[in-house]
This record gives sequence, C-alpha cells and structure tokens, in this order.
Amino acid sequence: MSDEVAAGFVRVRLDLSYDGSGFSGWARQREGQRTVQEELETALQVVLRQPAPYELTVAGRTDAGVHARGQVAHVDLPAEVWEQQGAAGELLLRRLAGRLPHDVRVWRVAAAPPHFNARFSAIWRRYVYRVADDPGGVDPLLRGHVLWHNRPLDADAMNAAAERLLGEHDFAAFCKRRDGATTIRRLLELRWERRADGVLEATVQADAFCHNMVRALVGAMLFVGDGHRAPEWVGRVLAAAVRDSAVQVVRPHGLTLEEVGYPGAAELAARNRASRRVRTLGTG
Repeated sequence: MSDEVAAGFVRVRLDLSYDGSGFSGWARQREGQRTVQEELETALQVVLRQPAPYELTVAGRTDAGVHARGQVAHVDLPAEVWEQQGAAGELLLRRLAGRLPHDVRVWRVAAAPPHFNARFSAIWRRYVYRVADDPGGVDPLLRGHVLWHNRPLDADAMNAAAERLLGEHDFAAFCKRRDGATTIRRLLELRWERRADGVLEATVQADAFCHNMVRALVGAMLFVGDGHRAPEWVGRVLAAAVRDSAVQVVRPHGLTLEEVGYPGAAELAARNRASRRVRTLGTG
C-alpha cells in the first residue's frame, strides 16, 4: 500500500458515515455479504462510469453492526475523471447522494495533500459506546445504537477503572490476537458520562485499536459498573496480558466511530512511516 500516487492520478479523501445495522462490516467479504466498502466502491464505479471499481483505503475497518459518524477513506482516481467533478468535487458528492443506499452517506470529497493515507496517516481514532441501564430497557427509537444492561451502573466506578488503562500498554488481554500483529496501543482517553436522558456514553480515543479492543474494554468496565468486580480488577487483567474469561466482548450495535484525527500536511510522510513500524513498549 503506497503513499505515492501514480502519475496521472489524484488521491481523493472521502468523509462518510453509515448505520452499521445492515452491514457485515466495512471490508469486502465473500459473495452475499453486504459491506460498506462494496456499496461505496460500486457507487463510485457507477457514477463515474468506469469499467471496474476503484479500491478504497479506510481509516478503520469497523466490524459487523458497528456504526460510523466520522469515517475517512481515500481513493485514487484518474486526474481527468476528478477534474470533471468540479473544483471541490461537488458533482461527485451529488451523484453519490443519489446512488448510495440511505444507510451510507458521503459528506465531503476533496483532493488530499501529498502523502495522505486514510489508514496510516491517522494519529488517533475516537469511538463512543452507548449503554442504557434503565430497568425498563432502551428507548425503542435508540435500540439500534444503544446497548441495554439489565443492572444499574456506577459511572464513577467505571471511570476509576478506566484510569488504570490510560497510556501505552500491551492490550493483549482486551484484543483478539492476529498473527504478526502487535497489541501495543496508546490509550489517550477513556471516560464515562451519563447523558440527560440517562444513557451512558464511553468515549474511547487511542492512536489505534486492535480487533475487538473497544468492545472488550467496555465489557470489562460494565462488570465493574454493576458491582461484579472492583475497579482494581481491570488493571490486574491488563497486567496479565492474557484474555480473562470474565471479560465479555459487548455487542457491536452500541459502538460508533465518531472521528479520526490527522496531523498537518507537513507531518504526513513521517506519520506514515511511524505507523508502519512494528511497535514495542516504549517506542511510540
């Protein structure tokens, strides 16, 4: 995957959102599995009248059922095709709005600066997980985006647990291992807040996430919030660096990718190199 754009092509950044309820995740899969990537690549092929789809690179591959409000992707388009879309890509934006299904929206298209890579240039991703602990259940109008927990939750206890997870650690205890992939991440923010309507929101921000990490972290903190474990238990699980049977990966529908952060244009190339390095603790 190159950061250099081939001669005669323009790298285009797309900012988009989707309701993940009807998707088998972001990434293309076997035939019959509906994915965000396939819907968007197909729509681009149709509206640009191209013989084959252009492949998208995304900031974060969300799992089946996970939503996104601030997802970012890029695609390399022939320069002559991009020039036909207007100075700010407004024609492409309107055409996509007419072609895409209603559970996917592209909000902005723009020529990306040199070295921009939607995946490797990102310096952080911010997710929010939403949980309701009302004994009556979840508001029916929110049921596709909020998990119901059937015991009262103590936000203060969950925040006390969250403090033990901040910083750079090996999050192997909260990740699904993949061959050749590191589980070292820097957790920048993890906090719980209760909204006026009673829904609890966990804001989780890190330089990157490994598979199932956010949902496992939330599952562990819910176990603290409902009194099954003390806040200190989460720190012990982290230090053990192995999966604990008490850590449950919560359901995906409560999770939304809210925003992806990028450095200034002058720092993109350096960030891409840093993102590709295999991390060990203390190397950043």
